[in-house]
Amino acid sequence: MDGISAILLAAGESTRMGRLKALLPWQGVTLVEYQVQSLQRAGVAEVVMVVGHRGGEVEAPVKGMPGVTTVVNPDYKQGKTTSIKAGLRNISSSAVGILVLAVDQPRPAQVVESIIKAHLEQGALVTYPVYSGHGGHPIVFSASLLPKLLAITEGGQGLREVTLRHRESTYKLQVDSPIVTVDVNSPED
Repeated sequence: MDGISAILLAAGESTRMGRLKALLPWQGVTLVEYQVQSLQRAGVAEVVMVVGHRGGEVEAPVKGMPGVTTVVNPDYKQGKTTSIKAGLRNISSSAVGILVLAVDQPRPAQVVESIIKAHLEQGALVTYPVYSGHGGHPIVFSASLLPKLLAITEGGQGLREVTLRHRESTYKLQVDSPIVTVDVNSPED
């Protein structure tokens, strides 16, 4: 969708998995390829992928894909907020919305597209999916929240700082698929 910038977080060490999650097979491709393709099929204007640990290997499957920018976060060991902020500093200045998703949260394009559409239609500051009472991902933020997003900290709960502060302007999209709550963190997952 015009004006929606996606930040794909792929900087972590995948310690619980024991191997790089971004390179796991998922529906015939690597997880990172699946995520980029899904975001693009959902209509995002750009994908800003943030890498850190073994970044060259993580980037390789999507290197050179149109609409994908890779940002290296040298501070990834200091927490996820450093990667989020690295991505935020590299989104298009014309973005009207900012979608944040981790590489280990595979989402089909139609699910991502429905969340984006709901965000744009509702005019909310924050939109995220809810399945059976549980919040999920991706989360979409209005670009007007960019200064507040850039101020998040690990100690302050990261993105939750912003979502809690703006809960009265949050749209919770009820979905009928548990996929919005899936995280691939360990081999059991």
